[in-house]
Amino acid sequence: MNTIAFHIISLTLAFATVSTSLAAEPPRPNIIFILADDLGCMDVGCYNPKTFYETPNIDGLAKSGMRFTQAYAACCVCSPTRGSIMTGKYPPRFGITNFIGGNRAGKLSPAPNADHLPLEEMTIAETLRNAGYATFFAGKWHLGVGKFDPSALGFPTDLQGSKQFFYPKSNMPLPNNKDDPKTTDRIVNEAVKFIGEHKDKPFFAYLPFLAVHMPVGARADLIAKYEKKATSAPADAWGNEGGHKLRLVQNHAKYAAMLEQFDTGIGRVMAALKDNGLAEKTIIVFMSDNGGLATSEGWPTSNLPLRAGKGWPYEGGVREPMIVVAPGVTKPGSTCDAPVISTDFYPTLLQLAGQPLKPEQHLDGVSFLPQLKAETTPRGKPLFWHYPHYANQGGSPYGAIRDGDWKLIEWYEDGALELYNIPQDIGEKHNLVSEQPDKVKELHAKLIAWRKEVGALMPTPNAKGGKTPQRQKKK
Repeated sequence: MNTIAFHIISLTLAFATVSTSLAAEPPRPNIIFILADDLGCMDVGCYNPKTFYETPNIDGLAKSGMRFTQAYAACCVCSPTRGSIMTGKYPPRFGITNFIGGNRAGKLSPAPNADHLPLEEMTIAETLRNAGYATFFAGKWHLGVGKFDPSALGFPTDLQGSKQFFYPKSNMPLPNNKDDPKTTDRIVNEAVKFIGEHKDKPFFAYLPFLAVHMPVGARADLIAKYEKKATSAPADAWGNEGGHKLRLVQNHAKYAAMLEQFDTGIGRVMAALKDNGLAEKTIIVFMSDNGGLATSEGWPTSNLPLRAGKGWPYEGGVREPMIVVAPGVTKPGSTCDAPVISTDFYPTLLQLAGQPLKPEQHLDGVSFLPQLKAETTPRGKPLFWHYPHYANQGGSPYGAIRDGDWKLIEWYEDGALELYNIPQDIGEKHNLVSEQPDKVKELHAKLIAWRKEVGALMPTPNAKGGKTPQRQKKK
């Protein structure tokens, strides 16, 4: 072989090797995870065309991607759900089963509740950072402070904040409480800046907003807009849930204004992606941490036809608005009716990012990538809840399981059981315990076995006593 031929063959082999290496390079899309606070399904236009509120940008996400009709939070209150997103585990596994700081007692004394996410957990942020992703955080953490703040669990070390709220250090003006009472605009400003500075490197941006949590607050002009709109809305109407006042209509002007300010912020984030040429390279996840607040603490919204709301085991407390936009994967305007839960984000996002799964970490997460691809692969596992606490919104300690169409609730105070066929009874009005004894036995056994598997801590008798809330116990 002559010298020229040798070099040609060598160059050809080298080119083939480089080409194979490039072809094997996994996809590295950006990921933006938008988490609302206390936003219910029925607050959002793409879930409820008759809603009093206006959410054009959230609705736009649904038109661009896949809307999930049976998406669940791992808890009826915030901190446990947030931990489940970060870890891919059910809350009992990492010890946060109530919002951090919650210790209300009743007939029972609540189970112990950790005040931070353990540093031993390898969060989705840490895993993506280790894979070369830049990470971003701005908003409500509520998973620990001090050495347990976001910077200890995968997010940048230059965060500033107090209590449970953290933001990037910057020279931006502090939020104006009058015009930005929920720091919505501050979060968005920081996110837009981050996007512009990270055009050429994959990033994971986590935006846990404070909206629409109480207390209500928004710009004065938005409040005035909805005060005018409310004059033609249905008048206040009230029901009862377990002895607690329950809002039955949507007409709260300040809440509507707060939601519009939040929705507008989402629109600005989407515009920043487009302006920087990243819209087709970025996965968007939208979710809420628990259901809308309909009992106690101000009663700002109604979740009808879903029952109850935040702090309760019913659909109004744990069923969430959830949208995923994954360019090249999700079909615009598509829907998914398969049940999914917040533990499932971790493995799904890893797969979308072309990263290997970490089953030793996301123990309870089941990837819904097949659903995003419009495949009919079933989840294969039931959904579980464990809330050994008294909620500020009136709910008492419970456990629950959703398996197929069936949902069983166990109340820990007295052992009472409730069984519902969710597709046939979305409002959970007809307790089928007496009519389906075999199904009750089957689901209760699964729930008990799951509590043992995850090491769930139970409430204990309270010597000081307390009241058991009224509940619907039979059809």
